[in-house]
Amino acid sequence: MTTIAFDNSYARDLPQHAVPWQPQPPRAPQLLHWNAALADELGLETADVAPQTLAAWFSGAELPAGAQPIAQAYAGHQFGGFSPSLGDGRALLLGEVIDRHGQRRDIAFKGSGRTPFSRRGDGRAAVGPMLRELIIGEALHALGIPSTRALAVVATGEEVFRETTLPGAVLTRVAASHIRVGTFQYFAARGELEQLQALADYTIARHYPQLAAAANPYLALVEAVCAAQAALIARWMHVGFIHGVMNTDNMALSGESIDFGPCAFMDAYDADTVFSSIDNQGRYAYGNQPWIAQWNLARLAETLLPLIAPDDPASAVPAATALVEGFAQQYLQQWRAQGYRKLALAPVEGPGLLEDWLALLEAQRADHTLAWRFLADAADGDDSRLAALFVEPQPLADWLAQWRLQLAASGTTPEQAAAALRAANPLYIPRNHLVEEALAAASERGDMAPTLQLLAVLAAPFTERAGLERYTQPAPEALAAGYRTFCGT
Repeated sequence: MTTIAFDNSYARDLPQHAVPWQPQPPRAPQLLHWNAALADELGLETADVAPQTLAAWFSGAELPAGAQPIAQAYAGHQFGGFSPSLGDGRALLLGEVIDRHGQRRDIAFKGSGRTPFSRRGDGRAAVGPMLRELIIGEALHALGIPSTRALAVVATGEEVFRETTLPGAVLTRVAASHIRVGTFQYFAARGELEQLQALADYTIARHYPQLAAAANPYLALVEAVCAAQAALIARWMHVGFIHGVMNTDNMALSGESIDFGPCAFMDAYDADTVFSSIDNQGRYAYGNQPWIAQWNLARLAETLLPLIAPDDPASAVPAATALVEGFAQQYLQQWRAQGYRKLALAPVEGPGLLEDWLALLEAQRADHTLAWRFLADAADGDDSRLAALFVEPQPLADWLAQWRLQLAASGTTPEQAAAALRAANPLYIPRNHLVEEALAAASERGDMAPTLQLLAVLAAPFTERAGLERYTQPAPEALAAGYRTFCGT
């Protein structure tokens, strides 16, 4: 019989950080999607496992041998308000495996039923939101952005009640870990310093083992997480990704993107873009994401003060504050380096072409993805596709003249620049109207074909292919104007 080589260190090493719990078996599990490539990457020998067995294993109907499901405890600031006890209200950590690269990976359910942390929720999930998580995670991964990923989506054969009745599903999510800023907040809020230290030591050993030899490993942990988040958020910004709910319980210490609820990708460039139906004040708008990340990191640093300076936690405030304040410069350096790579130029200090380019996009509401991508055409001497995105041609012409001067001064040939630009700027992203089209087909008609086709397109986001023109186009203006996304809970 095929087995999965689980090695469940979180349950073993941190028993007081979670509650052993069993999923609620679904009535009629049916496999909607199985990520065979990810399964192979994880070292799962499942090629000879029947789809119905996979559906049972990855829905909670029949757990694979070695699984040790637990509901993890965490707290969190949600839209700025602190909730001391959140936890896995509809999720279970099934177990961990060591993948083919020697990396420890979590395998976890989402939508597998109520847990001790469910509060008033039903613990369930619907097909649409779970497929959204699949699509977004795979898209980010293909774009080279650290992200959790979906191993499986299984229909439960049961109904979920939200605003309407929806078909239920369970997602199996793979993550470097599910340790969040909110996980640290849970124990810090309770004054449970022994458990807090155990969590910090475990996090260092799992994600940042080089810090064990640091003069102050817990201060070094703040620094390392700040650096990881600076790189991650810069990547989000450069593809127009809007997470939508950057609560502290949705920020992973591993530096991965996690928890895709009302997330979406921006069409027309606008720093104030908000899609989430619950973000009424724009707290998590596109342009606010770097500074919300810094705010979340300050909350992490606060939890670690008693470990940084056990005899006098207040004395740790200046050093921790300096690291959190330093995030702004780290982020700017990452953002600038990544942005100038997207221009096929070496980064420069201070405002320049990059800022001018984004100001031009925003002033003319040009499509963010296509404008970046069509710079490759411009490098080849053809401005037509790029110019079609702009209402006023002269500002674009002026900017292109300056850009070409800098390309020439750098010694980069037009051919080299065009190749570099096509390698750095994707053509295909999960366009919101196409995502909604795919989710509706699966949820309302049981038709997975649009989802599978969209996944195939997004798997190679930098490679232009004939016949896929509809996947490059932004949503019609009427749809884009009122587009809203929802959490799924």
